[in-house]
Amino acid sequence: MRFRVAASLAALALLVLLVHSVVTVLLFDKKEEEFINHQLDAQIAYSMEIWRQSPNAALPNTPAMWLYRVGRGETAGAVPPLLAGLAVGNHEVYLGSKEYHVAVREDESARYILAYDVDDHESRLDSLMLTTLSASLLLGLLTLIAGFHLAGRLTRRLERLAVRVEQETPGSLVESGMERELQAVAEALDHYRARQGAMLERERAFAANLSHELRTPLTGIRTDAELLAALPDLPETIARRGNRIVDSVDRINGLANSLLILAREAKPALLEEIQLPAAIQSVWAALMLAAPKAVGLRLEIPEGSTVSADPALLDLVLRNLLDNALRYSDTGEIVCRLAESKLVVRDTGPGFAEEDLARVFDRFFVGPRGANGLGLALVRHVCSASGWQVSAGNAAAGGGEITVDFGAGLSRYAVPHNFLTGA
Repeated sequence: MRFRVAASLAALALLVLLVHSVVTVLLFDKKEEEFINHQLDAQIAYSMEIWRQSPNAALPNTPAMWLYRVGRGETAGAVPPLLAGLAVGNHEVYLGSKEYHVAVREDESARYILAYDVDDHESRLDSLMLTTLSASLLLGLLTLIAGFHLAGRLTRRLERLAVRVEQETPGSLVESGMERELQAVAEALDHYRARQGAMLERERAFAANLSHELRTPLTGIRTDAELLAALPDLPETIARRGNRIVDSVDRINGLANSLLILAREAKPALLEEIQLPAAIQSVWAALMLAAPKAVGLRLEIPEGSTVSADPALLDLVLRNLLDNALRYSDTGEIVCRLAESKLVVRDTGPGFAEEDLARVFDRFFVGPRGANGLGLALVRHVCSASGWQVSAGNAAAGGGEITVDFGAGLSRYAVPHNFLTGA
C-alpha cells in the first residue's frame, strides 16, 4: 500500500509534468515559427525595396539565409529546382535532410526567393525537449521518494493497528493522536471485537449448558440399557438392541464433549512426555473394541518417540485421526508414519478431492467423500491451541493423509519400531 500510494503520486506528478512539458514545447515551437515567418517577411520586403538601388545591400546579413532573384524572362538556373517551382507565399521544404523555410514574392520586374536554414531552431527545440523530459523524470523520481516517505508516515499507524489486531492485543485499539479516518477504523474494530467476544461467550455458554443438560438423561438411558442387556435369558435380538443403545449414548456423549471442547479454548492444562507409539496403540485398541473392522494398523515410528503434550488433548487428536482413517478404509492397513517432527496418518480410501483440501477441517463440510462431522474440526482446534500444525493431502500410493507437525514438542529416537496389528 505504501509503495502504491507513492507510485500513484509520482505517476500523477509525472503525468502533469509531461503534459506541461508538451504544451510548453508546442508553444515554443509555435512562437519560433511565428518569429521565423516574421523574419522572412521583413527580410524579403527589405531586399525587394532596395534591390533596384543597391543589389549587394539587399542580400541577407545572416549565413543561414539565401536570396535568389529571377528577372522577368530569365531562367532560374542557379535556383534549386524545388525552390524554383514554389508559388508565391511562405513554405516549409526539405532539401535532403535539412528543413528550410522559404518566402516567395514577385514584383513587376522579378521573382524573389528567400530560403532560411532552421537548423538552429530545431536544435533549440530538441534541447528544450530533452531538458524538459529530463526535468520531468527527475521530478517524478523525487516525488516517488518523497511520496514513499510520506506514505510511510501515514501508514505506520495503520500497520501498527494491523499488528495489534492480528496479535489480539487486549484493550482499545484507539490511540491518542490518531488521524480521524484511522480512528474511525480502530473504533469499528473495537466494536467488532466486542460483538465477536460476546457472541463467542454466548456460544461457549450454550455448548457448556447443552453438554451439562444432556449428561443426566443420557446417563440414565445408558444405565437402563446396560441393565437391560445384562438380564439373563434375554433374547439375543433384545440384548443386541440394548448394546446398540449403549453405543448410541456413548456417541452422543462424545459429540457433547466435542462441542464443549470446541466452545472452550482447549489450551493444554498439563504437559507430559507421552510415548507416541504406545498412545497410538491404546487408541487403536479402543476403536477396534468399539467397532471391529477388517483393517490393520502399521506404525512406522521409532521406538521411544515422545511428544510433550496434554494427555487428554493428544488422545483426542489421535482418536479422531484414526477414527477418520477407519471410516474411509475397508481393507488393508492404516499407516502411521513419523517423518521428522510430523505424524502422518494414511488411510486406504479414495483420498481427498483436490478442491476440497482447504475445507476438510471445516465443521460439517460435505464433500465427495461424504459429510464431515466434528472430528477433523476438533483436530484443527486442538492443534492450534497446542501450537501444532495440521494439514490434509493425498498419498502418492493412494488414500488420504492427515499430517500433524508437533514441531519442537516431539523427541525422536533412532531405534526403529514397527508395530503391525490386524483386525
